[in-house]
Amino acid sequence: MYMIWQLITSFIASAGFGIIFNAPKRTLFQCGLGGMLGWVIYLVLDPYYDTVISTVAATFVVGVISQVSARIYRMPVIVFSVAGIIPLVPGGLAYDAMRKFVENDYNTAVQLAAQAFLISGSIAIGLVVSEVLNQLLIRKRKPHRG
Repeated sequence: MYMIWQLITSFIASAGFGIIFNAPKRTLFQCGLGGMLGWVIYLVLDPYYDTVISTVAATFVVGVISQVSARIYRMPVIVFSVAGIIPLVPGGLAYDAMRKFVENDYNTAVQLAAQAFLISGSIAIGLVVSEVLNQLLIRKRKPHRG
């Protein structure tokens, strides 16, 4: 039952952010689906791997889904990728870091901030790797003209 709630809430969060970012109505399902699948990958990998590695893998999946959806719906990739990464963003961790700074617990605050920074960087890495692989595949399919 826990996993079903995770699926539902990650789908709603991603589709909801699609609405907030004015994604076209016909793409909201794909926005939610991308975020949900990314979150499932994260949940499956996190017990076995470091959080950063799990986030990179999940974001890579979101990036690939975003690339495919962008081609199918003839929309910019960012429409799908921004909504898809929302469940992976370490907002709660960043909030806790700021709260610890305000409470003058600097050691804990720096640790939490560093972890939030690493997770944020891993999101960027996952999106970049999916984009680079997409560009390599496109270049390989097109004949070279010299």
